[in-house]
Order: sequence, then C-alpha cells, then structure tokens
Amino acid sequence: MFIFAKTMNRRPGLHNTDKAMIATWWASLSLIMKVVWGITLMATLVFIIQSILTFVGADADTDFDMDVDTSMDGADLSNIDGGANLLTFRNFVNFLLGFGWSVILLQDSITSVPVLIIVAVLIGVALVAAVMYMFKWLSSMQQSGNIDVQKSAKGCEGTVYLTIPAARGGEGKVQISISGAVREYNAVTESDSVLKTGTPIRVVDVINSDTVLVEETNSYTI
Repeated sequence: MFIFAKTMNRRPGLHNTDKAMIATWWASLSLIMKVVWGITLMATLVFIIQSILTFVGADADTDFDMDVDTSMDGADLSNIDGGANLLTFRNFVNFLLGFGWSVILLQDSITSVPVLIIVAVLIGVALVAAVMYMFKWLSSMQQSGNIDVQKSAKGCEGTVYLTIPAARGGEGKVQISISGAVREYNAVTESDSVLKTGTPIRVVDVINSDTVLVEETNSYTI
C-alpha cells in the first residue's frame, strides 16, 4: 500500500513534467514550424477519418471543381474512382500530409530551406500520384470484375427475392448463384404472369450491371 501511494503521488508530477516538456518544445519552434506542425497534424487527422469512412462505407472525398461538391457517397469500389480526379479534397489532404511530414522529418538533414521545401513538395506530389494510381487500379479491378459477372450471370439459376411484375411492368429482385456465390440483382421478366417470391428462375440476359432479365424455370419443365 505504501508503494502504491507513493506511485499515485508521483503521477501528477510526471504529468506536469510531460506538459512542461511539451510546452518547452513548442515554445522552441519557430513560427513557420508551428504552422507546419499544425497543418500536418490536422491533415493527418483528416486522413485517418477519410480512411475510416472509406472502409466502413462512406466516401469522404469532396470535389474542388468550379463548384464545391460536399456529397458523401457510398464507398463501394464502383465509386472509388473519385480518387482519380486531380482536384479533390482527398488529394489536397494527401499533399499536405506528404509535404508536412517531409519538412518535419528532414529539417535536420537538409539545412537549406529552399531545398527542403522543394524536396517536401516533390514528396507531397509523389504521395498524391501514388494514391491516385491506387484508386485507379482498384477502379479498373472493380470494372473488370463487373464485366466478368455480367458474362457469367447469363444462364445462372436462382429464386425470386422480391416479386417481379409481369411483361416488364416493373422491377423485382432475384438471388442467383454465380461461381458458388449468391448475388442479388434487380430483375425484370417478359413473362405474362407475375413471378412471386420464391419462384425458381433462370437468367435469360443481362440488361446492365444491376439488372437481369429472367424467366421462370418451371415453365420449361416437363
């Protein structure tokens, strides 16, 4: 108990010491380095938030064209090619991230300020280019994946998930098995009768990446 009490008594002192060290370090920085640190930490925080939102289901990208679009679209891979646009908030943050940390980490190694700035700018641009290339690659992979699905969906069988109106009178939904994986698509039918939930169907054609044309398989059984 005595040791524990001494430890607890020391904690406020250590906390104050840490705060004093941080205050001393911050006071020792020049105005320019304070600005660089502030921008870099803010860019790092935004980058982390963007990454989390991207992978949990929201695209935190904002286009900085002539008008500012602040939409938060779904972040499936079909929408991820937004990172391939040059003038985006994401790329701006990536540039600040590369530029700021380069200045901070290389300031002791590169004594010439102009050279340091040039190197930091180049690293920032390189980071933007790398991220843009990554998004472009992911987008191309997704597009080729969609093409493969469209080619392989025709002829697959499944069941109606949501009732499909007759004679292309509207869309329902179906679940079909493609290469062992169950996928859900919007569906229409040219049949004269409504295809109700649970009806076995076959894909006759692929209208687009989201919609298929189906027919009831029972109508062809003997």
